[in-house]
Order: sequence, then structure tokens, then C-alpha cells
Amino acid sequence: MYAIIRAGGKQAKVQEGDVIDVERIKADGEVDFTPLLIVNDDGSVISDRDALDKLTVTTEIVGDSTGPKIDIFKYKNKTGYRRRAGHRQKYTRLEVKKIELPGVKKKASADAAGAKESVDSDKKAKKAKAEKKPASSEAKTEKKEG
Repeated sequence: MYAIIRAGGKQAKVQEGDVIDVERIKADGEVDFTPLLIVNDDGSVISDRDALDKLTVTTEIVGDSTGPKIDIFKYKNKTGYRRRAGHRQKYTRLEVKKIELPGVKKKASADAAGAKESVDSDKKAKKAKAEKKPASSEAKTEKKEG
């Protein structure tokens, strides 16, 4: 699932866990955005403004940074006109924590169950492997003796 949010006059496509840079935000902790568009994992799109007003994209401020230095130099020939300036844009780094959809259950419980099943299958495979090892080592010792 991904969402399009507006931050600092620009739009960004975000998913849970993404880290993005947006123009400077003077805030601490968490910042909530109202999405402009949401696309679910099954491909369904939510673009109705009334529905989107109820949804939120929660982000956490990671830190501040600065962009590249931009040099500005104005010059006119034979007149002695020279102007020198520079600019360095300030950015805030945000980590997307969650995209909230009302009425949609999280896949986390299904993912946790899948992870538990994979852990169980790994344990069974290791146990089976451990049971096979002694049998193979006994066969080797029998070959050496015989």
C-alpha cells in the first residue's frame, strides 16, 4: 500500500517504513499528513476527498539536514555590475510510521502468523537434520571398521 502526501508545496509517494526529505518543518515528534491518494495492496484506489479527510499518514521526525550549496552570480559586462549570493535549502527527514485506513484490518497479524509458521518449519527442519546426522556418522564408522 502506498500514499501520495503533500509536504512543503511538493508531493511525495510514501510507503510504511520509507524515509523522505521534505522542506523544513518546525515540529517535534510525530507529524500527521492528510493523503491526496491511497492505493491498497489489492490495487483499489481511494481518491475521494471526503474519504481521504478521515485518513492519516503518520510520520516521525528523524532529523534535519541541508541540501547542496547553490551559487548565484549576476554579472553585466563593462558596467561594473556584479552580485554574488548563495542558497542552501534546509530539509527535515521523516520516517513514515503508518498509513491508517479505517475499517481495514492490519496484515501484521497475518504476517506474524506466517512468520510463526516459518519459524516452526525451520525448527522442524533443524530437528530432522539433527536426527539424520548421527545416522550418517554411524554409517561412516561402519565403513571404516569393515
